[in-house]
Amino acid sequence: MSELMSTSSLSLPVSQTDEPSLIQSTCAYCGVGCGVDIGVADGKATSLIGSADHPANYGRLCVKGSNLLNTIDLTNRLLVPEIAGEQVSWSQATDYVAQQFNDIIKKHGKNAVAFYVSGQLLTEDYYLANKLMKGYIGSGNIDTNSRLCMSSAVSAYKRAFGEDVVPCTYQDLEQTDLLLLTGSNAAWTHPVLYQRIERAKKINPAMKVVVIDPRKTATCEIADSLIQLKPGTDAAFFNGLLNYLNDHDGLDTDYITKFTEGFQQTLKEAKSWSVDAVAEYCQVNSQELVVVYQLFCQSKKAVTFYSMGINQSSSGVDKCQSIINCHLASGKMAKVGCGPFSITGQPNAMGGREVGGLANQLAAHMDIDNPLHQEKVQRFWQSPTIATEQGTKAVEMFDKIATGEIKAVWIMATNPMVSLPDRAKIAAAMKQCQLVVVSDCVEENDTLAFADVKLPATPWLEKNGTVTNSERRISRQRNAAMPAGLAKHDWQIIRDVAQAMDFDGFDFEDVSDVFKEYSQLTSFENNGERLLDLSGLSQLTAQQYQQLAPIQWPVNNEFPQGCARVYADGKFNTDSSKAQFYPVTPQLPIQRTDAEYPFVLNSGRMRDQWHTMTRTGKASKLSAHTDKPYLYLHPSDANKLSVQDDDMLSITASTGQAITHVKVDNKQRAGECFMPIHWNKSFASHGNVSALYQGVVDPISGQAECKQGAVQLTKKSFKQYVSVHRLTSESEVNELKASADFWLKNTTAYGEAYQAAFDEPIVDVMFWCQQTSGLSGEWLTFQQDQQSYIVCLQAGKLCYLAYSSNAWPKIEPSWLEHVFSVSSLEFATVQSLLLGIASEEFNQGKQVCSCFAVGEKTINQAITQGCTSVEKLGEKLQCGTKCGSCKPELASLINQYKTAPIAVITDLAVG
Repeated sequence: MSELMSTSSLSLPVSQTDEPSLIQSTCAYCGVGCGVDIGVADGKATSLIGSADHPANYGRLCVKGSNLLNTIDLTNRLLVPEIAGEQVSWSQATDYVAQQFNDIIKKHGKNAVAFYVSGQLLTEDYYLANKLMKGYIGSGNIDTNSRLCMSSAVSAYKRAFGEDVVPCTYQDLEQTDLLLLTGSNAAWTHPVLYQRIERAKKINPAMKVVVIDPRKTATCEIADSLIQLKPGTDAAFFNGLLNYLNDHDGLDTDYITKFTEGFQQTLKEAKSWSVDAVAEYCQVNSQELVVVYQLFCQSKKAVTFYSMGINQSSSGVDKCQSIINCHLASGKMAKVGCGPFSITGQPNAMGGREVGGLANQLAAHMDIDNPLHQEKVQRFWQSPTIATEQGTKAVEMFDKIATGEIKAVWIMATNPMVSLPDRAKIAAAMKQCQLVVVSDCVEENDTLAFADVKLPATPWLEKNGTVTNSERRISRQRNAAMPAGLAKHDWQIIRDVAQAMDFDGFDFEDVSDVFKEYSQLTSFENNGERLLDLSGLSQLTAQQYQQLAPIQWPVNNEFPQGCARVYADGKFNTDSSKAQFYPVTPQLPIQRTDAEYPFVLNSGRMRDQWHTMTRTGKASKLSAHTDKPYLYLHPSDANKLSVQDDDMLSITASTGQAITHVKVDNKQRAGECFMPIHWNKSFASHGNVSALYQGVVDPISGQAECKQGAVQLTKKSFKQYVSVHRLTSESEVNELKASADFWLKNTTAYGEAYQAAFDEPIVDVMFWCQQTSGLSGEWLTFQQDQQSYIVCLQAGKLCYLAYSSNAWPKIEPSWLEHVFSVSSLEFATVQSLLLGIASEEFNQGKQVCSCFAVGEKTINQAITQGCTSVEKLGEKLQCGTKCGSCKPELASLINQYKTAPIAVITDLAVG
């Protein structure tokens, strides 16, 4: 108990009284960095809305952010340290980890240990992890899952500008004349920014939006043009744009002469990319290219907004550079409504970049291979040593774990078994690693299965520190709850291990002390070399830190209130103070299709899920929109494979296999398919997409190629399918998973739902249900035509329901939610359950609006009755009126209605 008290004794902003209070914090999800207002009463978070005054979102939240409080229960929480599966005290765990690290370093050297950290960490956590590894252990072996997100963009910014600085702000997205969205489905991945763009376009109808993407995504609902190019050919598209600018008086020669270098060599490479050459290479219509090229050439202001579709490539750095080249050449740079805007995926990917969380960085934007920077950082830290060379980047790190060069790894707040490519290789590396330490807030996931030591860390609601969003805006992450159990903040865990390793320099009592030291380092002997300068925040008191309002760096004497517009004076952070062009030779993906693996695999996020679903998987509302991993497939390919919606496919690559349901989608290009990234062994037996990618990386950034894989598709059938629904989850559910050849799990409003499939039929379905459920009660069954309907009642209340068939049983989710909520079922309802017949009033179809649980059939009926705009649908059904995440899908349904044949419209009307 004394340890529990000690972890909660820091000065935290949670009210210790019974008076209700309001905590302003930051959303836990993407790099937009939305502010949230959390209502707290009796020490518990009771309400959450978007912060009306936060400059990132002005009160808006997406469906994931709106449902944050539905993800904070203690289910699957890691609350006590563990060593080899046994609970221990914090002192035992800390001493053990420190001793093991010291012993391994003494025996095998400093590079025998590594840290793999996360964009889910706060800046203060990141800073101390980097300080410990690079300044005290003396190795560069710390990398982050942000390597998989934006490291190619970082390398390109560094090469072009001399520093990793995003030159744009969110207001540029609203004030531009032309917005190119490439490699980004912002409507689903960054919904709040998408809504800002959508609003700006309504205010200024002259604003043009172009989407450049192999898929026709939800983002295309606001697009004036779509360039549906061949995957991996983006650099050719932008080389062609640069060449077009040169041929059509689109260059800003004055800007090029005054503020840049290397243009002629870059243009020489681009000159071979005529419109026809680009059209052939990218497999697009040349006239469509000309329209977009003319728009860019003639628009006074243009922003190119790009994300993982550009970055996650074996030539991602060059793709980012090709975008930067076009903005430098046209002078559409460092002005309102202009610039190359890389959007980050995680809430603090930017903060990690600032403090040196990547293996090829030092700290505070200083270079790990620069002797002057090495000496400066070591002198500031007064550390016993300093890293003098790049460490191992994420994919390489696990390669070295596999070969035994790295013998100990500390993984913080990330799940590499799910996110890194070539899952089988990662598993083999983890299995044979001498010491695997994992700091996390969950008790079980795919990575924790390999942990020798588990350290309980605080999750989003309990964390306290700062994050930096994609427009360089620092915001306070204020905790609205005290740490549960024995959980500690990551910075505390790192501090304690460092001290147990007998290192000085980690005497931090409060998170504000860590921030103060970090901000002081950014300005230490800076002399204007680096834009990352927080000297204006370096003397904050603990109270001032607590009250810190969102602010964009740099923050210094020149910009005491922060700075939105950087590089406006044309001075960059290169040796010559000029921006650098760089010639780009487009390269096709390394993972190529062939006769054995003929389909191109793409992957990305779904609207309502996040990363590996540790958080979002707890919220039933977030599972309703897409309840399982699908493979999205063009109709012509579906015909060739003889599959239709909800059939199953086996997906095979050279590295592994997955099994998913099919979603026929004419928005895909033929020969290509798409699979979401989120599902893993916690939610699906065969749903992990990273198993299908090779460990191919960009040679400069080390970022993995996770957008273009090569796979084989084969129709998959099982002999028997069982759908199980239950009120609560018990340990016996593991028997269900173990007995099934394929399974899926979903959190529901009433408990959990499982879909199981079997290569051989179950002999006695009733007995199987009883054995795998562990429930006692009144068991009822009805069998008909190879179908079994099984119900378990306890005191008249439904606690378990299973349907078995030779095809996937289809049950209306809204009906299930109703029958599980009834305290005592009527006989007629039990009969309906045993016949599998839902009441018509619950027949809503696929859920589209998660906020108000509005189904597709209900929406289609309203459309046929005259609601032919998103606004009218909102007035009638409320859909789209809260978070707005469903608005692109609503618009798509309306467009389908407008273009549908009469027969289809008739079907919609009776649906």
